[in-house]
Amino acid sequence: MLTQEAKLELEKQGYRVVGNHSAVKTCGWTKTMIRGQGGCYKLKFYGIMSNQCLQMTTSISCANRCTFCWRGYKAPVATEWKWDNDDPEKIHKESLEAHHKLLIGFNGSDKANKTAYNKSRTVKHVALSLTGEPIFYPQINQSIDLFNKDGISTFLVTNGQYPEQIKDLHPITQLYISIDAPTKEMLKEVDVPLFKDFWEGLHQSLDYLKEKQQRTAVRLTIIKNINDSHLDKYAELINRGQPDFIEVKAYMHVGPSQQRLSRKNMPLHEEVVSLTKQLSKHLEDYEIVSEHIPSRVVMLARKKFKVNNVWNTWIDFPKYDELVNSNQPFNAMDYCKKTPQVGLSGKGTIDNMPDHVKEKFFKENPNYVNENLAELEFYKAKKTD
Repeated sequence: MLTQEAKLELEKQGYRVVGNHSAVKTCGWTKTMIRGQGGCYKLKFYGIMSNQCLQMTTSISCANRCTFCWRGYKAPVATEWKWDNDDPEKIHKESLEAHHKLLIGFNGSDKANKTAYNKSRTVKHVALSLTGEPIFYPQINQSIDLFNKDGISTFLVTNGQYPEQIKDLHPITQLYISIDAPTKEMLKEVDVPLFKDFWEGLHQSLDYLKEKQQRTAVRLTIIKNINDSHLDKYAELINRGQPDFIEVKAYMHVGPSQQRLSRKNMPLHEEVVSLTKQLSKHLEDYEIVSEHIPSRVVMLARKKFKVNNVWNTWIDFPKYDELVNSNQPFNAMDYCKKTPQVGLSGKGTIDNMPDHVKEKFFKENPNYVNENLAELEFYKAKKTD
């Protein structure tokens, strides 16, 4: 799948190529949490421990040339799989090995929190969203089954160009579709798709997303002055797929995307919040739940996750493991749990406090710590060391 030149370019960017068509790269938030400095937005929104998260893809190839993508244009694109398949067990084993090798430098490092690093040796989550299109891999279901068997939660992101693969996908913890623009013309400009029926493919994918019983999400990557308009049209697409969650996230001016877009195209967090508030006016079944300021992202959830006036957007991972391996039907509500922090700026800002302020706060509010053990695990480990 990769030329030698493309492989070398990926390795320079911190990727580790696995087999012929897969890759691993350490997420910056994984490193941040190992240093005891906090986790990513998936921690705040859903309860994922960032230090135990593997970031990978089963297919480096994709059917789009998205303008905002951080990968270079030497990476392959295709609409049909034309390569040999690597064995799913080989991908699974070697991806975990590559991930651990990328983190080995933290072993004995003064910058690492010992507890957080030791826990990182046990991967509990996989983000199948690194680069390319993971769902494109013909044996993606076998890969998902291996993660489920090992008690590793699965978050998979697809660009909605492979509807049949979405339809046939085995249960995963949370399935995302990226909606990168609200109109056909704008999507063609932003995603530069190879499929001629890209717009129809996205609609079919959203129809299949609606049928999924496990957790689903839609992600909007907002590029300032390019795809930040026609919010009513975004809402039409979202309502078609009826995802459980919506993430409105700023385009980040990083990697090769800097060659295609300007820094002025990266919205401020305040602009993401403002746009999300406007979008929510078109979405009767959703409410804004939380934000992660460093990532410039705001999360909305369907109102059904507000049980007795308490949001339940977090994931009960042991329960999910039990359900997915039981071979019995289950749905998104069966493995949700209470969200510790909700609200926009000015509310739920414990994670933004300096350490000395946190320490004072926790001493004065011991019940807060007891009620939010998972979210504050990284901080407690830091204080222990």
